[in-house]
Amino acid sequence: MPRPFKMLFFFLAGSIAFAATYDYRILSTFRAPTMEKEMNEAAEQGFVFADVMSGETPSRRDEVVVVMQKDTSAPSAQKRVYKLLTTARASTMEKEMQLLGENGFEYKAQTEFKASTAGREIAVIMERDRSIPVRKIEYKVLATVRMSTMEKELREAGDSGFRLAAMTSARGFFSADEICILRKD
Repeated sequence: MPRPFKMLFFFLAGSIAFAATYDYRILSTFRAPTMEKEMNEAAEQGFVFADVMSGETPSRRDEVVVVMQKDTSAPSAQKRVYKLLTTARASTMEKEMQLLGENGFEYKAQTEFKASTAGREIAVIMERDRSIPVRKIEYKVLATVRMSTMEKELREAGDSGFRLAAMTSARGFFSADEICILRKD
């Protein structure tokens, strides 16, 4: 076998031998405190947040579903902890995100819970990797009904060093139609 082909063969064979494998946990519930507890239990077993969705599931229930994943081909050195914040006010969400940001929690995703007494609540998933030193993160939550207002507020936040982390439609939340979550490391 000519030398370049021999090297390619060994490279490909080595790549196949080290392919990652994954395990998954699917968590579903109607309540944010229950989801936070289940996410942290999965995290203790080496799982990390992968994705979230809310809405009607095949069981015809309005619930939140979180997928947690674990790379089973790698040592489990990461120790994550999760917090779920739920509220119906932008100022409250910003304040709670800011407190967690001071302790190194990072924004991961947002969804909504259908609360039995309060109607729908927006939920933000925050994650902290305890295996790395705390780095403070500052958060800002913008909520508005007019895109021109949002653009103006985004520019002002950008001038202060904030970058966009997420944007979502927020009909029925925060008395606004659009929400932007920004962060500054």
